[in-house]
Amino acid sequence: MSTPVVRAVTPRLFETQEAPLAPLDRLPRGLWLGGMTHAGGELVSRLAALAAWRDALLRGTLPEPAPAWPASALQAGVREVFVRLKLADYCAHRDELADTVLQGLLFHLDLIVDYRDRGADAAEACVMALEAFAADWAERCGELDELIGAFGDLGDLLKNTRWDALRGLLRSSEWREVVRIRRLIERLPELLRIIRGLGRARPTAVDDAASQAVHTVIEAAQVQSPLARRLRVPDMPGETRGVHRSGRIARMLPAEAMLLGHPQLRLVWHARHAERTLLAYEDDDHLQETRQARALVQRPSPRPAPAKRLEMGPMLVCVDTSGSMRGGAEVVAKAVVLEAARSAHAQGRACHVFAFGGPNEVVEMAVGVDLEGVGRLARFLAQGFGGGTDIGAPLERALVRLEEAEWQLADLLIASDGEFGATPALAERLLTVRREQGLRVQGILIGDRETIGLLELADHIHWVRDWRRYAGVGAADGRPAAAGENARGEGLEAGGSPVHSQHLTATYFPGALRNPENRARTVSPETAAAAVRSGQHRGDPA
Repeated sequence: MSTPVVRAVTPRLFETQEAPLAPLDRLPRGLWLGGMTHAGGELVSRLAALAAWRDALLRGTLPEPAPAWPASALQAGVREVFVRLKLADYCAHRDELADTVLQGLLFHLDLIVDYRDRGADAAEACVMALEAFAADWAERCGELDELIGAFGDLGDLLKNTRWDALRGLLRSSEWREVVRIRRLIERLPELLRIIRGLGRARPTAVDDAASQAVHTVIEAAQVQSPLARRLRVPDMPGETRGVHRSGRIARMLPAEAMLLGHPQLRLVWHARHAERTLLAYEDDDHLQETRQARALVQRPSPRPAPAKRLEMGPMLVCVDTSGSMRGGAEVVAKAVVLEAARSAHAQGRACHVFAFGGPNEVVEMAVGVDLEGVGRLARFLAQGFGGGTDIGAPLERALVRLEEAEWQLADLLIASDGEFGATPALAERLLTVRREQGLRVQGILIGDRETIGLLELADHIHWVRDWRRYAGVGAADGRPAAAGENARGEGLEAGGSPVHSQHLTATYFPGALRNPENRARTVSPETAAAAVRSGQHRGDPA
């Protein structure tokens, strides 16, 4: 007996009443209330039109053909505003922004009834609503342009963000500082190349010059091999082999010598001697000869096999905020932080900033392009620098970060004027991490010369030679530097450095550098004190 099939019963009590609201399934909840309570048009056609508008805006276009909402009297005006403000371009692939635009359109078109209640006719009320919508979004588009200019793609910045809070941030004095620093980045294009090269996440097509890898190749080669042979030397005193015809008198037979004593036969002897037909002993000897002969062999040959350079990975940025950075150096340091934030956001990379000053003055900041991250970044870029310089604390924290799985492939960037010094133990620890984990340290020198502190920490140093010319861009005191002066009021050539080279320390004080050669020739204070107490002198065996 077959088992009866039990079919689920679909409730149909409210199916007919809910059918007109089916377009709501295509709309986000944020548009439900405004779409159902809007004063213009018929409910079903309005909801379908809203879905068509939203789909078209997400594609970066306007809906074609024109939907039933807004009404024909408003349709041309609404489209003209969207085209003039390029709202469709802003909304492309940005769900939250497209929903916000449509919510604003519903709100302003709902005010048509209020304008008519205040005495305006139908045409005037429509014009007033469109002008209010256009004025509102013209201001917002200007703010969006600033955001896009500062960070490129906005990503999730507008997702789950209160627009009033975002607008408050964009109207703050801190954000004005971000805009000024953004203009400076356009004058420092090298920053983008340097920051792009940080991290070890993606291989490039460029060989890494620092790679020491080698591989073995079997190749054909010519070699010189010794070849020994015996050479027979005729008529050389040695072994007697027999009798032959010859002209050698010393080896002729006695029978031939007998001819010389006969008065007639001596002429025969002379004839034989002239013809070299005298009977003589045949002698020869052998010589051993060794010569070099060329031969083709297959042999292994080690060749350099540099790995491809890695880039676009996580980055740790240490920014000097000491008092010596005031003026142009401060502005360049802020530009480094902003460019790091831009690149990290555009390329999907992790970025963490350590702003350091004197002892125990370290401010950590996770860089992210969301409402909180943009606020933190704006506050950092708006603050003034001051205090002493202690590189130890930020380096310690950066090394701790490198032990975490998220930051295993990170590189370190130090932006400073170089007026600091790491302890020998910390410098040795950083060197060990660089050697064992492949950490790369990039230095940005915002000063006149490279210093011992920066030289012993960085693999490469990029010198911002004309840092003084930026003293008037967003300076802490707001006073632009006068022509021919730097941030401290010192005269110099416009835009240049007062020194001819950044390598002054290496040129004039080579013994001060903490390189391997100098380390090998240097003893510790304890060893030196023990040598003095024992009466030893330089050059004595240890």
